Amino acid sequence: MILKFNLKKFIVSLLIPLAVGGLSALITKDDMDIYKDVIRPPLSPPSIVFPIAWSILYILMGISFYLVWQKEDKYLDKTKAYLFFVSGLIFNFLWTPIFFSAKLYLMAFFILLFLLSSVILMIVSYYKISKPAAFLQIPYLLWLLFAGYLNMGIYLLN
Repeated sequence: MILKFNLKKFIVSLLIPLAVGGLSALITKDDMDIYKDVIRPPLSPPSIVFPIAWSILYILMGISFYLVWQKEDKYLDKTKAYLFFVSGLIFNFLWTPIFFSAKLYLMAFFILLFLLSSVILMIVSYYKISKPAAFLQIPYLLWLLFAGYLNMGIYLLN
């Protein structure tokens, strides 16, 4: 069955994660300089990498959400997929001000663990609905694992 492309749903799907990420960045924009002031673990990328990576990841989140939302099957229960998507966005949003503004690196790491759990559960639930939607979240999962390494490294070194 070929699904019809729904431009409105696609735009909304992209805007949701981009808005969450944008709002989080806007709230913490004055505190982002701490990244260059802290002692960072090996393999820490330059700060310019983060907005580029996150923009790509938010777009992939939106595309995945669209694929799940657009999937038509009266037997599908998408409730868990939506719940894990929203909980992931909440943890994603919370991490930034806790890490950058409050400088609570250990608390930020634990929030990152909750975020990782949400993303893993989201991938599993997406896989049952749309395999491409699930696969599009693998870069996000890998980035969060790397972010966990950086977060814990900064906590331990500072």
